[in-house]
Amino acid sequence: MKRSIGVVLALLLGAAVVVAVVLGNGGGGPAVVRGVIGSEKKPFFDDPRVRAAFEKHGLRVEVETAGSRQIATEVELDGYAFAFPSSLPAAEKIKKERGVSQVFSPFYSPMAVATFRPIADVLAKAGLVRDSGHGYQVLDLAEYLKLAAQGTRWDELPGNTAYPARKRVLLTTTDVRTSNSAAMYLAMTSYVANGDDVVTTAAQVPKVAETVAPVFLDQGYSQSSTEAPFEDYLVMGSGKTPMVMAYEAQYLSRLFSGDGSITPDMRLLYPAPTVLSKHTLVPFTEEAVRVGRLLTEDPALRSLAARHGFRTADPGAFADLAAEHRAPVARDLVDVVEPPAYDRLEQLITTIERLYADGTVPQAGGGS
Repeated sequence: MKRSIGVVLALLLGAAVVVAVVLGNGGGGPAVVRGVIGSEKKPFFDDPRVRAAFEKHGLRVEVETAGSRQIATEVELDGYAFAFPSSLPAAEKIKKERGVSQVFSPFYSPMAVATFRPIADVLAKAGLVRDSGHGYQVLDLAEYLKLAAQGTRWDELPGNTAYPARKRVLLTTTDVRTSNSAAMYLAMTSYVANGDDVVTTAAQVPKVAETVAPVFLDQGYSQSSTEAPFEDYLVMGSGKTPMVMAYEAQYLSRLFSGDGSITPDMRLLYPAPTVLSKHTLVPFTEEAVRVGRLLTEDPALRSLAARHGFRTADPGAFADLAAEHRAPVARDLVDVVEPPAYDRLEQLITTIERLYADGTVPQAGGGS
């Protein structure tokens, strides 16, 4: 009799273990939702508070990173529940090709230039940087492009004793062939080169591409991840990266965290004109739709997005953080332009790539 009871108890215990395993592997645990995202959003998704906010709603979000152009053109998306590039043009291409009816743009970030006080002062003396009158500084992109086209070096700028480097005055960007931040820089420079107008026709592409190509190609080697040159800026200083094209959110995320990586000597400039990088999630599954909706509507996730420097539909949280940290940010940007449609932006990129491969790009300061 005792033996029979022992057998029954053992069977019941075994059954309980099986049930626990089943529940722990999806029977009652969070649903795993895998996505591919731009690298600048990885710190947000890696934040334990963000993970906890998703798990509160029964979701475990796992992400891998790639350049936004790569996400739209090269990444095999069948293995993911969603794509989350850093630009609306790339997202629209994915939406069209995948036959998706709904997308989410839960947050956005203006493109900005991360630099240092001595660099900003030198550029101000040269007429490239001015005070906005609203607590932040502006980089005149048209004047910068003129200077870059002449092949001007830092030690040739008038009155420059703070940064007499012999290299050219060039913004550091990522590789325009892979990265959205460089593509957004292309959107801005192409607007200026096209007579302050968005490139809308194929006929405009060759001339504009030839005009702006040197500011990309004369940099030499460019990294593919947006996080990489920004980390160089934080760690190596002005000797390596005097000014880098970045998302405003990258700079503010570090400032808001109070981790000391943004020093008193660092500065944030807003190009005029600039563009807004609209981080747009394209869902392929119902669980991914829930992720997009939560990012857009959940107060906890919106507050965490603001802490990571992103602007959301709730401007209050962002404004409060900016005020708390005395961040010299643009509250209401006016000089904002739209990027070209995806096909035109792609034509500009491929034309620049072809000019470089053919060796037909005029060198800055050289002939035509």
